[in-house]
Amino acid sequence: MNKIFEVPLYPYDRSPDQDAAAPVRHPVVIVGAGPIGLGMGIDLAQQGVKVVIVDDNDKVSFGSRAICFAKRPLEILDRLGCGQAMVDKGVEWDVGKVFFDDREVYKFELLPEEGHQRPAFINLQQYYFEEYLVNRVRELEAEGAPIEIRGANKVTAIGTHPDHATLEIDTPEGSYNIEADWLIACDGAGSPTRQMLGLDFVGRVFEDNFLIADVIMEADFPTERWFWFDPPFNRGQSALLHKQPDGVWRIDLQLGWDIDKEEEKKPENVIPRLKAMLGDDVEFELEWVSIYTFQCRRMEKFRYGRVLFAGDAAHQVSPFGARGANSGLQDTDNLGWKLKLVIDGKADEKLLDSYDIERIHGADENILNSTRSTDFITPKSEMSRLLRDAVLDLAEHYEFARPLVNSGRLSVPCTYDGSPLNSADALDGPIKTRPGSSCPDVPLGDEFLLPKLGNKFTLLTIDADAPDMIEEDGIKVTRLALSVKDDRTGALKERYLGHAPSAVYLIRPDQHVAARRPSFDENLFRAAIRRATGKE
Repeated sequence: MNKIFEVPLYPYDRSPDQDAAAPVRHPVVIVGAGPIGLGMGIDLAQQGVKVVIVDDNDKVSFGSRAICFAKRPLEILDRLGCGQAMVDKGVEWDVGKVFFDDREVYKFELLPEEGHQRPAFINLQQYYFEEYLVNRVRELEAEGAPIEIRGANKVTAIGTHPDHATLEIDTPEGSYNIEADWLIACDGAGSPTRQMLGLDFVGRVFEDNFLIADVIMEADFPTERWFWFDPPFNRGQSALLHKQPDGVWRIDLQLGWDIDKEEEKKPENVIPRLKAMLGDDVEFELEWVSIYTFQCRRMEKFRYGRVLFAGDAAHQVSPFGARGANSGLQDTDNLGWKLKLVIDGKADEKLLDSYDIERIHGADENILNSTRSTDFITPKSEMSRLLRDAVLDLAEHYEFARPLVNSGRLSVPCTYDGSPLNSADALDGPIKTRPGSSCPDVPLGDEFLLPKLGNKFTLLTIDADAPDMIEEDGIKVTRLALSVKDDRTGALKERYLGHAPSAVYLIRPDQHVAARRPSFDENLFRAAIRRATGKE
């Protein structure tokens, strides 16, 4: 058994709040110390916002759980201070292969272009991810940042008010009450917060189950994502294989709908299935076994007054496509800078409505892709199965059919088309950097673009003049000046200029494009800043 499962990382420690005569008010309380709650807390603490994270647990989650982390979330984690630890430990990959029966139908590459600091994907067990986030919290605490994790603190009741929320918390030494100006629920798909507030969580539950087995073994499989339709070792179903660090391999086996989950999880039933896949001569050890059911659901809204929801507490998708933790981190990245501006009085509360709009857009996009993947992987009729199998047969020989194969459309950054924070596109530039898009990376000599953008408002100029700093309604925007003369790889022109000779971009703290024009116009960019902060 991996010792990381057993060691308390944030053990219970009595808080002064428990001895206070009246409930203590905190600027932000986060419920849930999983990846999304920890990421949210780090984001706010790095901006100087005081955060208290409460969780009824005191250690990392059991089992590898979320293992696939995409390029965009890794770039977010860089700004949280733990991206490098993830990449150093993780297994990098960008090639996937799809099999039908025992034949390789085709393979795909997720990041064919060069010039990015981070890989397309890494595989890393969730328990390492959580450990690195807790380590980062400890670093921030040592630096005096206002962040605190309270383990063995279980929220048992929540009250909502126009300007705050109240929480009753149970501990090994009894219960106590606190208040929060803002409460952020990051407490997972079962979200007790959501249940206590009587809020909805609607969508589809698919009639199928998958067995997850983390297997420790020495194997010569390449570092790729392998997906099988109707393999000889799991007839009529599907399977997935991923490599993780420490010689751990993730195997997903489709089981069907009408099963006894507890029976299927027993080693005497799991091991024969794995031997059928791997061969009798392969020695392996089971580290973790679980069964999941496909679900695609979300809340009607992600903001209810002073209570906000993020991650699986707000939305849940089937695991194919790695859209769970990856989309949750994009939630935190979207919410953090907006909440900071509201707390500092530099923006109205209505700015938080854009969190609701933009991340519901992201959730709906993920649910659509995940639903399509699930329908392709698990046909609901014989005709659907025949059509799917015909597509797979064609894909082996004809390139036109390969985009129709859906073994899980993998996580990509969400573009906030139609966001009220976007200004109208005024540049004849690349579609990938239109307003609402996340900024693609670019090599700049021995450095890269995204670390230079940081987590602040930036005016990115490319062969265009502009002030070094502009301030509008208390929002300071600093300039980053670049030129295609220094663009040795051509990536800057390809990703940000296109056919335009020059460009000026207004980039948000979450590195999404708010506005772009061929040149700097002070009045128009001041208006764009106001719009990007919910003031127009």
